[in-house]
Amino acid sequence: MSLLTYISGVPLFSTLIEAIEWGENRGLTGYHTHDYEGQTGYMGGATHPNSTRQTNSPAPTSSVSGSGSSSGGGGGY
Repeated sequence: MSLLTYISGVPLFSTLIEAIEWGENRGLTGYHTHDYEGQTGYMGGATHPNSTRQTNSPAPTSSVSGSGSSSGGGGGY
């Protein structure tokens, strides 16, 4: 797994494939990006608010919030 960090309890991945798979497992489509420590990270779900509403797993004890900017990434399908 290429997990970079968590933002608002949602995993941020270094690979697009893992982000899309994570989203699909939670009924989400698409993806969006965040910048994390100078690297582009991928998150499942077309928007960040959509992704955080669909989180079924508890947030980790050390989550990062607000560290990066969202961009309106496409679906990649």
